[in-house]
Amino acid sequence: MSSAGGGGSALQVHAVRFSPGQELLGSLQAFVEERRLRAPFIITCVGSVTKATLRLANATATNTNEVIHLSGRFEIVSLVGTLNPDAHLHICLSDATGRTVGGHVLGNLEVFTTAEVVVGEAVDLRFTREMDEDTGFPELVVQAEKSA
Repeated sequence: MSSAGGGGSALQVHAVRFSPGQELLGSLQAFVEERRLRAPFIITCVGSVTKATLRLANATATNTNEVIHLSGRFEIVSLVGTLNPDAHLHICLSDATGRTVGGHVLGNLEVFTTAEVVVGEAVDLRFTREMDEDTGFPELVVQAEKSA
């Protein structure tokens, strides 16, 4: 898909902290909507969760059932991705023994103690998603945003 490209952009940085019991994905999407961010992405995140629903790497457009539901106490050791309305986030979590698990975030990320997130916005761009016939998934489209 030729629209997958993009260009450079100025960067704006936002920081937010989420509290125990909040659902992280939905809270991030609400934050992005409230601030009207057009090309947002995760710069960094530290914190912990008690639940997570993840799609694993084996999933394909025709086999999306590779999903796990986690429950327990997990440290967020990585959270990366874009936060346009159809967010595309991947997370890596570690359990009490330090073992890690990761995947595509489907939701149900319930904050345990905190989630401190730094969100970047490429202010000269707009992120959208369009179905890609090659992958069978909605994929990122980067567009230059005209200044207001």
